[in-house]
Amino acid sequence: MEATMARKALKWSIIMGLAASFIVIHVYGDHSPVVQFSGSHYQDQMRKMQPFKASFMQPSISPSPSYTQQPPPGASSARVYHVTSYGADPTGRMDSTDAILRAISEAVVQCPNEGSLIEGIKNLGGAQVNLEGGNYLISRPLRLPATGLGNLMIHGGTLRASDNFATDGYLIDLSASSTSSSSLYNYEYITLKDLMLDSSYRGGGIAVINSLRTSIDNCYIARFTSNGILVQGGHETYIRNSFLGQHVTAGGDHGERSFSGTAISLMGNDNAVTDVVIFSAAIGILVSGQANILSGVHCYNKATGFGGTGIYLKLPGLTQTRIVNSYLDYTGIVAEDPVQLHISNCFFLGDAYIVLKSINGIANGVNIVDNMFCGSDKGVEIVHLDQSNGPFKDIKQVVIDRNNVKGMNIKATIARGSVNGEGNLWVVDFSNVLVFPNLIRHVQYSLSAISSQFPNHALRNVSNNRVQIQTDLNVSASIFVTVDQCVAN
Repeated sequence: MEATMARKALKWSIIMGLAASFIVIHVYGDHSPVVQFSGSHYQDQMRKMQPFKASFMQPSISPSPSYTQQPPPGASSARVYHVTSYGADPTGRMDSTDAILRAISEAVVQCPNEGSLIEGIKNLGGAQVNLEGGNYLISRPLRLPATGLGNLMIHGGTLRASDNFATDGYLIDLSASSTSSSSLYNYEYITLKDLMLDSSYRGGGIAVINSLRTSIDNCYIARFTSNGILVQGGHETYIRNSFLGQHVTAGGDHGERSFSGTAISLMGNDNAVTDVVIFSAAIGILVSGQANILSGVHCYNKATGFGGTGIYLKLPGLTQTRIVNSYLDYTGIVAEDPVQLHISNCFFLGDAYIVLKSINGIANGVNIVDNMFCGSDKGVEIVHLDQSNGPFKDIKQVVIDRNNVKGMNIKATIARGSVNGEGNLWVVDFSNVLVFPNLIRHVQYSLSAISSQFPNHALRNVSNNRVQIQTDLNVSASIFVTVDQCVAN
């Protein structure tokens, strides 16, 4: 700084000295003669000074050089760990298990705890394990080195099980290791994205065990024998924009009868499956936890006629599941003892239907509304009752209505009918429409007599899902009846 100031002072001294050599004013008192320069001479002298002055001034007004702040010694400039840097073979010829595990381990070890996650979970700050678009052969499950970790992404490549991969294992296994954790959950905010997982008919794809806020996004999971994705315990696992199938097919596969396994198994609460296609498996989605939502799901995993199920709700007595805006393609939905189940705005194609299966005879708080059903005119009903374990006997708040049907038989809990004729007894039969046998809790009717007579009339009998209206006179009349199976508790 002192040297810079000295140079500036020297430059200004030279400039001022030169200026003084051109302009000299002598002071002689009141009558001193004034030295005058002609305009042309003065301008010539100033022009000669400008280049000389600029040579001194220009460096001082140039922009200061910029400096890039370097990270302190030992600090990483980025938290992206490329697996090929650890020896992984992106061609898939050599086993890359150890190399990928080293990359994962280094991501965990090098990242400091950033805080902000749930108590007991180390925040890895968004570290990424990048598969770099490679195809990697895996001989054993990829597990994190310890529990109690969060904010980590694994993305961008293909993992393929080797011939000696354990048949009960998962390519990516987010389960507890030998290291204990102080957290109630194993992991939090782990993201698995842009992956293709090929289980080679040995085990499953992804296991998420007792984890919190896990994202599985844009994944293609194939050739599994157990589960494509298993979610057990924990909650808030979000599965989005993904494709799952035991066999790679686009429908109409000659081996469809032999499809096995489950594409997605939700054995936990508060999870979401959104915009997912399941193209082959015995069961598309198996739900045995509460408060889950399935939206935008397309299941054509295995036709009902071949023994397949699109969505199986195996949690009798407390379902609490919402299925909306989904497409059941030649395969249907089964719900055991449904309690708080909502199915709406779905499309059922190819005689696909919904089964309410009795375990303890309970159906409570069920809405099946505003769906479309399309069949082949074979008389298949849109809602079936499976009462092989006993009849439904505790039926409350069940609404099956406002579904539009083409080529199938409509079933509902609310029905409307009419009858015309002459006489004093009219019967309207709803047994071919109502879902539950011998159950009508509310009847509303109107009688319109054609003649000038004004008969007395009354509801005489409701049994076997038939309504009987009687008048005290023989009249020509039209009877209009609306019935509801579950308007009252």
